[in-house]
Amino acid sequence: MLHHALAAPAAPARVVVLGAGGFVGGALTRRLAAAGVPTLGLGRPGLDLLSPAASGALSATLRPDDALVVISACAPCKDAAMMIDNLRMIAPVCAALQRAPVAHVVYVSSDAVYRDAPLPLAEESCAEPGSAHGAMHRAREVLLADATRAPFAIVRPTLIYGAGDPHNGYGPNRFRRLAAQGQDIVLFGEGEERRDHVLIDDVAELVRLVLFRRSAGILNIATGVVTSFRRVAEMVVAAAGSTSAIRPSPRQGPMPHGGYRPFDIARCRTAFPAFAYTPLEEGLALSQRLEAASAPA
Repeated sequence: MLHHALAAPAAPARVVVLGAGGFVGGALTRRLAAAGVPTLGLGRPGLDLLSPAASGALSATLRPDDALVVISACAPCKDAAMMIDNLRMIAPVCAALQRAPVAHVVYVSSDAVYRDAPLPLAEESCAEPGSAHGAMHRAREVLLADATRAPFAIVRPTLIYGAGDPHNGYGPNRFRRLAAQGQDIVLFGEGEERRDHVLIDDVAELVRLVLFRRSAGILNIATGVVTSFRRVAEMVVAAAGSTSAIRPSPRQGPMPHGGYRPFDIARCRTAFPAFAYTPLEEGLALSQRLEAASAPA
């Protein structure tokens, strides 16, 4: 659960975003700029966290009144080698925070840290990951918590979708691209798995709200609504006005998370009562319009 250090929202003096060149980092950087917040975005060209010089360079950059948002990761983490690289990336961040303390630290983690359960997941649910990706994020959460003396917030988004996502994972983003090209959308099984999907704009806005209240603790970022992948595909095809067919396929292996991963979002409503998530159908249509507008003529 989140606890706000500030009784009323106030913009940070400056926000340093590690991983500003990525999907989430880019969306957050744009959101902060629109809010008039001084922001320093750092990506691999400016700060390679696997470099021996990374800790010193970051220490020299950080100011005592900064808020630091840590997003940089090799993701999704699929194996031991990627796990090791991700821990090597977080080590210089931890060292820099110990040498150059800041005013606030936010880590963008993942809902993959939670153990599968038949009941809706909440912030107090058991963080016992069953995947390399979840274990990587959980380890980084622990290391950062140990390294920082400032208020420390962990946000754990579920499946993120939106225009400009460089990944092509199974779900809204891949479906949207296939629909735009008029290609068939092939489901895993019948597409009966039910998952929560959150718009990238909502993720960026919630991180901004956390920064403006200098919040500490854990916040899940999920809409509280689960939708089958078949229904997501149907929404995408409708939004695109596409002729794409939606086809089942033989399922290989068991359904991830038992085919059902709901969230209890009461803590989010309590922390930010004025915030409302974008409904999935509306977010998919918005993403379709934005990608169509940015496509080469």
